[in-house]
Amino acid sequence: MDFEIAERTPLRHNPLNQVTAAIERVTDATGRTLIRKELRAPKPDADDTDRWTASADPRHWNYWRREAAAYQDEELRRSLSGTGLDLPGSEVVEHDKRATLWLEDVAGTPGADFTLEDHVALATGLGRWQASDALGAAWESRRFLRDYSTVMTRPSTRRVDDDEAWAQPLIREAWPADLRDGWLRLLAHRDDLLAIMERLPRTRCHLDVWVSNEIRRRSGEVVLVDWAFAGDGAVGEDLGNHVPDATFDLFWPAENIGELDAACFTAYLTGLREAGWAGREQEVRLGVVASCVKYSWLLPLMLEQASADRHRAYHQPADAADLYHRRGLTFTHLVGWCDEALRRIGEG
Repeated sequence: MDFEIAERTPLRHNPLNQVTAAIERVTDATGRTLIRKELRAPKPDADDTDRWTASADPRHWNYWRREAAAYQDEELRRSLSGTGLDLPGSEVVEHDKRATLWLEDVAGTPGADFTLEDHVALATGLGRWQASDALGAAWESRRFLRDYSTVMTRPSTRRVDDDEAWAQPLIREAWPADLRDGWLRLLAHRDDLLAIMERLPRTRCHLDVWVSNEIRRRSGEVVLVDWAFAGDGAVGEDLGNHVPDATFDLFWPAENIGELDAACFTAYLTGLREAGWAGREQEVRLGVVASCVKYSWLLPLMLEQASADRHRAYHQPADAADLYHRRGLTFTHLVGWCDEALRRIGEG
């Protein structure tokens, strides 16, 4: 890669993931910018009990080379053509047990600043792209939802059925009283929700669709970055990630999550139909709402952290009362998703 770096600016990302060695915006002497992301292979002595351990298995949810392979896959680029979605321009440089991604610094509106119209454009594009089957590439993940949600679940010092946990001032003041019973219901049906997701029609999925991985070009296309988890998934699964993640990390008002859900679902279904998908709307909605199971671990973690001195949202400081209030609203919406999923599957 012929690019002489004059300035580096680190970018916000998940520092816990052992795959990512660095991600930064780099500038040369002429003012040209690129995004430089460095991936690293797992160490032989890596602690496999760490939730974010890298893997050398191409089917593993955290396979270290997946994003490099995705950007090199011309079939993936072709599959996005005409959908309203796009990949950034890219070049991959291989090293010994490392890979450096040199990515286009996409000009446009970042997902954190999306209007409802931008979210609708993203959802429509997802529908058009996911009207077709999975790509079947050797680098694609399998069983992502089950494996990721299982790894993220860990023993907590604060159980969801623990009276003292719910008596903490931050919890008592920020969360509705019926959230506890709702989340216990979600946990009790975790295996049912995963089974639903695994029975639904399969499609190609990004599996980390959320605002920090989206930029809308001035031409209207939505560029998706960070393909580190991409692979086989259920129809609707990506949308079921996009909606709650926008509010969990404070990029969209949690008070308006119902509006975001409704608009994006309608747009996603429209995109599917435009691209010739002939399945049932029931299956699409199930894929969205049953994906709430991905977050089964997050509420117990927040119970555990409620007494901490400092709080963070996507690795940035956050006001505790605001964070817990807004996430409480999103948890409540996900309980509604859980109940809707169980009702729909009960109705056949």
